[in-house]
Parts: sequence; C-alpha cells; structure tokens
Amino acid sequence: MVSNSFFSITLPFFQVLHSFAVHIAGMDISWRTHIGPGFMIFHGWGLVINTKSTIGKNVTVLHGVTIGQRDQIAPDGTRTTKCPIIEDGVWIGPNAIIVGGITIGLGSRIAGGAFVTENIPAHSVVVGNPAVIIKCNCVADIINPVE
Repeated sequence: MVSNSFFSITLPFFQVLHSFAVHIAGMDISWRTHIGPGFMIFHGWGLVINTKSTIGKNVTVLHGVTIGQRDQIAPDGTRTTKCPIIEDGVWIGPNAIIVGGITIGLGSRIAGGAFVTENIPAHSVVVGNPAVIIKCNCVADIINPVE
C-alpha cells in the first residue's frame, strides 16, 4: 500500500503534467472530474468537461463536445449551479453541448450538434437544437467496453 506522503509529494508534479497534456491536446478536462473506466475520446480537440460533471463507464465522446454547468440566478441574487450526469454506455457525437443538472440515461446516443438541456431517458437517440428524442430502445454503442 502506498502512503499518503507519497501522494502529497507527487500530486503537484502530476497536476503540472496534466495541465501540460490538456493544453497540448486542446481540451479542458480537470483531473478532479469523476470519470468512469472505459472513457473513450476520439479526436478530442475542443473537448470541454466541467469539473463537477459526472461521467459513467464506457462513455464515448468526439471532438468539440461540451459538458458544462448551467447557472440559475434567483430574484434575491443567489446562484445555483448544476452539472450533468452522463450514465454508462453513452455515445456523444461531435460538437454536442450538454448543460445543466440533467441526466443522460444509460446507453443513449447524442447526435452531433445536439444542444441538450433536459433529462434524456435510457436508450434514447437525441438530435437537434433544441434536442429532441427521435428514437427509444436503441442499442448502446460501446467502443471500449470495460466491466
């Protein structure tokens, strides 16, 4: 078992290494983002994932995808920030935008260019701006399956 002192000593090095790699790759993914195993990025240029978003296992994303927060400001000035939850086996096409405290259901497919601001049920195909469900009971497209 590795001691906590090892992590406290090496963490700054790996944070700098991560920042360098993200900059070179042209994407913005925090090392603090909760991402499950089997996460697959194809042509990740322009990819942006909010730190507070949650991504399940076996999720595939393509270039230009944004998974981001949505802020709501109440009349009294208080701000509420919410981020998406992407469940297992989701496929997200190029330049899709997913924002807010929503859930993208298990095995769903988000088409390229879709703008998603509402919950998507499991095994759905979503297209358009604003996003519209065009098919239910689709088969998940998992490229890099991990148990």
